[in-house]
Amino acid sequence: MEYLQEITAAHSDPRRLEGLYQAARRARRLAEFTAGVQACYAQAPDNVLYAAWHCRLQPAVEEARGALLSGAWRVAIPLSLATGLIFALLVGTQWDVALEMLFLTLAWAPIAGLAIITFLALAGAQERRQVALAASGLLVLGGYGVAWAIPPVRESYRTLMMLHLPLLAWIAVGLSAVGLRSDRENLFAVMAKSLEVIITGGIYVLAGGLFAAITFGMFAALAVEFPEWLMRLLLAGGGGLIPVLAVATVYDPRLRPIEQRFEEGLGKLLPTLTRLLLPLALLILAAYVVAMLANFFQPFRDRDLLIVYNVMLFTVMGLLVGAAPVHGQDLAPRHRALLRAGLLALAALAIAASLHALAAVVYRTILGGLTPNRLTVIGWNGINIALLGLLVWRDLRQGQGAWPGSLQSVAALGAIAYTVWTVFLIVALPWLF
Repeated sequence: MEYLQEITAAHSDPRRLEGLYQAARRARRLAEFTAGVQACYAQAPDNVLYAAWHCRLQPAVEEARGALLSGAWRVAIPLSLATGLIFALLVGTQWDVALEMLFLTLAWAPIAGLAIITFLALAGAQERRQVALAASGLLVLGGYGVAWAIPPVRESYRTLMMLHLPLLAWIAVGLSAVGLRSDRENLFAVMAKSLEVIITGGIYVLAGGLFAAITFGMFAALAVEFPEWLMRLLLAGGGGLIPVLAVATVYDPRLRPIEQRFEEGLGKLLPTLTRLLLPLALLILAAYVVAMLANFFQPFRDRDLLIVYNVMLFTVMGLLVGAAPVHGQDLAPRHRALLRAGLLALAALAIAASLHALAAVVYRTILGGLTPNRLTVIGWNGINIALLGLLVWRDLRQGQGAWPGSLQSVAALGAIAYTVWTVFLIVALPWLF
């Protein structure tokens, strides 16, 4: 953190620490200053100056945070209702039900992404330039992808867009939050928060689905059946409420990503859960590598196994981001060492399994020719293998002292690679095939 070194240097200088505090207030970076003070206080609880600032900052930060969140909700609720209405209108015209459902299946992510970007812009303090760039890029590329995917003859491209348009929306939202020239800490914090948003959205989906099932079941018990069009309208509209609400629940738009709270709610549960899953993931991957040697040529014959490989790769990348601490001081040195060893072992095992999968895809491509699906899989496998290999190499070369900074640096490079490859696939696939 930027303030941490300065606060450490001012450990016995009240005037200098007060100056840092006032500068942080003027720059709207009070949360980052507070995090630095808390880190110093945790390392030196006997320091009277740190203890005084620890007590001083608690009420002010809680009050400011409550005010910010209440203001954010005043923006989030109308935007959620507007997004839900748009989703409902897309399936409620009765013009061509199949085409309407197809359009919503493709367009929901760009629409939701634009709604989230609007929320961050109205409720936060993002720069207008980066917001405009993110929104216009999502609008143009998302519209391009949807337009090319609609015709029936482009079924393969359509399937790929159903997977890549949500990724494009995620990239655009991240860009609106951190800009083009973000440092690795803020970029990694956005990735960690995005996992928290996804889990929160999943909880909203489960709760909404349960509520809808109970509602329809109660009326069905009275022999009252809803028209099919009304059910589609209610379900689509309810789904449209979720994206902005999920973001507003866990993300404070007035603070930078690195200043967000990661020590409460799902922000605390997510790293705990992923770290508990890490030994199980290591065991499964190790057993798989052993089984892979006994069934080496099976992926060369079975296409479904290659899909499983790609799901595994993205799961590993998510596990790495979820388990790594956003702030280096969040873990005790011993726990950090154990976590580092576990993540390095996970990356190494994933590389071994992924190289096997990549060889199988290349083999099938040589025999059957290049297709959109094979090009997509080869690209994603190559990117993820390169990132995992770079992570292992950098970490072993730089040593434990540079961790988790080395992981965050690789994640920052990965964000660039993901963006470039996603844009390439959306734009180029219709022309290449």
